[in-house]
Amino acid sequence: MTQIPASYDVCAVGNAIVDVLAPCDPAFLTAQGLTAGSMQLVDAQQSAALYGAMAAGVEASGGSAGNTVAGVGSFGGRAAYIGKVADDTLGGVFSHDIRAAGVVFDTVPLKDGPERGLATGVCMINVTPDGQRTMCTFLGAANQLAAADIDAALIGASAIVYLEGYLFDPAPARAAFEAAAAAAHAAGRKVAITLSDSFVVHRWRAELLAFIEASADIVLANENELHALFETEDFDAAAAHLGRIVDVAAVTRGAAGSVVFGGGGTERVEIAACPVDKVVDTTGAGDQYAAGFLLGLARGLSLEDAGKLGSLAAAEVIAHWGPRPMTSLERLAKEAGLALNA
Repeated sequence: MTQIPASYDVCAVGNAIVDVLAPCDPAFLTAQGLTAGSMQLVDAQQSAALYGAMAAGVEASGGSAGNTVAGVGSFGGRAAYIGKVADDTLGGVFSHDIRAAGVVFDTVPLKDGPERGLATGVCMINVTPDGQRTMCTFLGAANQLAAADIDAALIGASAIVYLEGYLFDPAPARAAFEAAAAAAHAAGRKVAITLSDSFVVHRWRAELLAFIEASADIVLANENELHALFETEDFDAAAAHLGRIVDVAAVTRGAAGSVVFGGGGTERVEIAACPVDKVVDTTGAGDQYAAGFLLGLARGLSLEDAGKLGSLAAAEVIAHWGPRPMTSLERLAKEAGLALNA
């Protein structure tokens, strides 16, 4: 059977979150009882208390997978997004921002969210002088995403469906996660997953591994997440293992670049990190790497060129505050000689 050409390059399913970013010093993290570089879930009261203690900062629509499809849009790609916001002010901000990035976003908002204490999700991000971010997330309406919100036709029209590992925490969202993967495979599309955070992997290691082995075609992870998944500090052994159980895997290593595997682990490509004059804020680095890498795969680029697109996007976002591109990634790709076929 001839497959219908995809209308979208990437459709992401994730936690729709508005980020609040502020600078801090390590002593602030200690005073707040936070582990540097971690992501933890907090309730509405904890979120409000932390917000009150943080330095003045900026608000920006975020959410890991939301950042990725915004990056796909910046490359000139065709992207869609499924995620839950409340029918409130921040929900309107998130919806406006993601659509302004050229992303299709039609998920019905949670109408009675604020009355139920489920406002649009917020992530408090404290950034230390070295650019490292420590995140505390109040999911709010985001964790009300359910299987009924999954648009099977939209997923079936997308070359790659990209699933955010953070969705393994709330049960309704995990059901949506499973429904999205099933819809993608029923349409003959590829399923990609990001492991999102090493703490997520520690909480759900067995479940994540089972899902990857049964349903994932493409996996994206950073070095810490990879080590947590296979419970080893041996990078080469863990990376080779991941490469064997999926079609394609990409593991980011910060300043050391990334390693990409294909063909069930038979192909290994080292990708150098793009140089950056100054690292300002690492928030969104992995998300933007995913944007370039997945778009490259959707457009039929080699693993090397897809990895280079990811590296280029990550370099752009860590050079400024905020998790989404401020410079056209499409222009940067052209300047780098990385052609994206329509």
